[in-house]
Amino acid sequence: MRFKLILAFADDDKTDALLDAARAAGATGATIINNARGEGLKKTRGIFGLEITSARDVLLFLVEEHRCRQILETLAEVGEFDDSPGTGIALQIDVEDAVGVKHQIETLEESFKSHQ
Repeated sequence: MRFKLILAFADDDKTDALLDAARAAGATGATIINNARGEGLKKTRGIFGLEITSARDVLLFLVEEHRCRQILETLAEVGEFDDSPGTGIALQIDVEDAVGVKHQIETLEESFKSHQ
């Protein structure tokens, strides 16, 4: 079975919605890294010229390859990544190999069999 890694970077107030949407689109789980920091093309400045950064989360999804595009598009839609700058990004990376995913593979295989 081939996997891809989806990484999504979004404001922490969107994390739960993104997790729910990814699961509905076929993701079987995720790892969340809280309090990541990032900046876009321009730094956001507030009062007295201080830099404003909101808390970001990094969401990692190890997903079966054929489900990846649907999950990625769902994340973009729910996270509104293409609607306005600074809302977040998501990307996919090929995974050469993975261990510790035996139960995930069994669940995916059972799901596949039940849909035939």
